Amino acid sequence: MKAWNDRNIDDILSHYAEDVVFHSPRIALVMGTDQTSVEGKPALRAYWSKALASATELYFDLDTVLVGSDALTLLYTNHRDQSVAETFVFNADGEVTRAVAAYA
Repeated sequence: MKAWNDRNIDDILSHYAEDVVFHSPRIALVMGTDQTSVEGKPALRAYWSKALASATELYFDLDTVLVGSDALTLLYTNHRDQSVAETFVFNADGEVTRAVAAYA
């Protein structure tokens, strides 16, 4: 959350595996395509860099952390006052290999 609120793309990406797959309905809106997922850290960087550039007021408030066996889900409120659930699945190295964002 700190990396996001600081808008630090390198710190944000440091948690992700090179082969990460990220799913979000926001991808299509931000990228101007019908794409709802990105694959690989370079594609994730491109998406989030564009998203950060267009959302200068971006800020997340953490509400709850749910812990699974090899995953966790963050429940947070974003700068648009939306409730968001983001689930992260980790590989053996502790890096996020899959992530899914869902919005209320």
